[in-house]
Amino acid sequence: MAAQSLGMSAAHFGEARSQFLSARRVSELLGVTQADLARLVGVARNTLTARSGARKVDQALSPVVRILAMAAEMAGDESRAAIWFKHQPIPGWAGKTAYDLVGEGKADKVLAYLEAVRSGVYA
Repeated sequence: MAAQSLGMSAAHFGEARSQFLSARRVSELLGVTQADLARLVGVARNTLTARSGARKVDQALSPVVRILAMAAEMAGDESRAAIWFKHQPIPGWAGKTAYDLVGEGKADKVLAYLEAVRSGVYA
């Protein structure tokens, strides 16, 4: 999934002169190491930096970037979105944050929650 195909707000998560998402930019925004980001998205740490694994990294990062872009759109800026992603419990998930749910492979649930909030349904 190319950075451009994720939408205008997510396009800056791409690496300069590349069509792929940048693990470095995502880890910097979240304030986590690349090893932590690799664990979060379920890839090997070395895969994040290997050029040969760009498509795999892109696929693994796209749900996180979609969540961050949607949250930034709703919150007004990326830093607020990153804080929400890491620290704000999502109602109905026993105190788990978006970060926790993504780590459990439930990024789709976070996206559904954000869509519901965007549509005016508050949990």
